[in-house]
Amino acid sequence: MKSRILKYFLYGLLLIIILCILWIVSPRIWSALNPGKPPVGYHFTAPAYLALWLGLENLVYLTPEIPQDIEEIKDIEYKNICGKSLQLDIYRPKKTGNSVPLLVFIHGGSWKGGKRSDYLVYLISFAKKGYVTATVSYRLLDDGPYPACVEDITDAVSWLFKNGEMYGYDTSRIALIGGSAGAHLALLAAYGWKSSSEIHNSTAVPDNNHLVKAVVDIYGPVDLTTEYARNHSLVTSFLAHSYEEAPGIFEEASPVHYLDKDDPPTLILQGTSDKLVPVSQSDMLKAKLDSLGVPCVYCRFPLWPHTMDIVQRVNDFCQLKMDEFFKQFLN
Repeated sequence: MKSRILKYFLYGLLLIIILCILWIVSPRIWSALNPGKPPVGYHFTAPAYLALWLGLENLVYLTPEIPQDIEEIKDIEYKNICGKSLQLDIYRPKKTGNSVPLLVFIHGGSWKGGKRSDYLVYLISFAKKGYVTATVSYRLLDDGPYPACVEDITDAVSWLFKNGEMYGYDTSRIALIGGSAGAHLALLAAYGWKSSSEIHNSTAVPDNNHLVKAVVDIYGPVDLTTEYARNHSLVTSFLAHSYEEAPGIFEEASPVHYLDKDDPPTLILQGTSDKLVPVSQSDMLKAKLDSLGVPCVYCRFPLWPHTMDIVQRVNDFCQLKMDEFFKQFLN
């Protein structure tokens, strides 16, 4: 009797091990069988870490070397506020002909962290493809809540519009790209954010934010008035108010509040297992852009969580979709 129980236990354990192995390897098998489609993830954190440990997945290299054919121009001050210097970096091919498009990358970090070098993996890659790329610093929560960072990004965009000739890019072909909180800021700037700037006195909110030619939203929040968003500690810290205290600020800080038919073409990249920014946020943005007739490319990544593009094959696919999007809407 005991030997039979032990045998069934071992069979059961073997079955569990086989199922776990299949779970771990099935995303790679599916992707191999379905080239050209978004890679499938693991939904849960534990199997994703196990796939990394087993070498089935690789993380992107976040500090790539600057190639000799790429010029790096660092620490360009675009704004100084209360003695704080806000800067941006530019990367451009050393050999380029006519003015080329500018891709502006805005880092994430829940509005309270991150740094402009976080997106070097994109900055260098797209500069090697012939674009001029830029990355922008902005005030984080320690320096002040909303609308400080939005004012900074719109001021940076205005500065970039004015300095195309100096740095060799075409100001009629500027795209904004952001991830997470950076995507939120990119969408606000691209869709025409207007805070009560008469009150906050931002130095240079662009006269026409729709001059932005295209925008890429990588798992960014778009509506801060949903029940989930207005009760999230990151959102209330960012806005420095509860929804009950100031519901108008939650609307004012939501990119969907500014949507209209003149908005620039939008690429959305979103993981379906994102627990921080629910996929419903991107679904909503896609539906609203479609209803307005604004060109929108929406790419859902099955079973991937937030910050999915830190995984190499996800990052590769994101860059592929960006390549296609920029070729369609920036040329």
